[in-house]
Amino acid sequence: MTAASPPEILRAPLVVEFPFTRSLGPVQSAFLTGLREGVVLGVTTADGKVMVPPVEYDPVTAEEIRDLVEVGTTGTVTTWAWNGSPRPNQPLDTPFAWVLVRLDGADTALLHALDAPGPEAVATGMRVRVRWAADRTGAITDIACFEPAGDGEPQDGQAAPHSGEFADAVTGIVAEARLDYSYSPGRAQTAYIAGLAEQKTIGERCPSCHKVYVPPRGACPTCGVATTDRVEVGPAGTVTTFCIVNIKAKNLDIEVPYVYAHIALDGAGLALHGRIGGIPYDQVRMGLRVEPVWTEGGSYPDHYRPTGEPDADYDVYKELI
Repeated sequence: MTAASPPEILRAPLVVEFPFTRSLGPVQSAFLTGLREGVVLGVTTADGKVMVPPVEYDPVTAEEIRDLVEVGTTGTVTTWAWNGSPRPNQPLDTPFAWVLVRLDGADTALLHALDAPGPEAVATGMRVRVRWAADRTGAITDIACFEPAGDGEPQDGQAAPHSGEFADAVTGIVAEARLDYSYSPGRAQTAYIAGLAEQKTIGERCPSCHKVYVPPRGACPTCGVATTDRVEVGPAGTVTTFCIVNIKAKNLDIEVPYVYAHIALDGAGLALHGRIGGIPYDQVRMGLRVEPVWTEGGSYPDHYRPTGEPDADYDVYKELI
């Protein structure tokens, strides 16, 4: 009789994304509104330096600063790096250079993209100018990119005071945060996920301290040794602590209020998370004995419900809270 072969290590693309909404103070509002109007603004610090992009507090004194100035739309590259393989949503879809540009009248540099035919066309000290986007909304992308300017092209001059006042000022922005990567849960969690497909919960026992980790981590974080001894735990467990959720999450079809709990499955050395159902939310308690409820075709327990057993004694689970 031959032993069953271990499951193939899982790997899948994973996308984490969310819209981040923030309000703007007077300095950032003026800066982004200025970009919409084709104007680049900086701010003057206590020691007379002009910072672009502007900040709201002096980096040396930490004092609030509001002295806005207009700087030029041409500048000098202070350093650069070539990007031969642009990623989605980057400023240009063809190879370009990331550059730090000190605009005329500014003392600090602005990071943006430079449209150039190749790395041989980019150099520290080269002169560049802003290429404005065709449609401007009040965002850093209103600068579509920088483009080379002739060495003989005149500078825009010194920074000039600016009120920062514009009609219909931009007061808030929404930034779409997104992270794309390929994720592999590794040997230990691959076995854990494969077990869930069979409605089993598989942990791994540390050969030194004998603690059973669920989900398994492949190594004991306390002893620093590999965990290879697989142990099936549960299916029943004990609520160690919990919270009542009163705010409905977007795209989650669960009515509030509901209870989310730490559940120590029988035989496990630490608690995992799970939703509690089949009982009014205000009757959930520490020590409540629960069991998993699986939906047809589900790859993990939909929720946990009371088993009807007497509550566990506190001394049994106090080390797992």
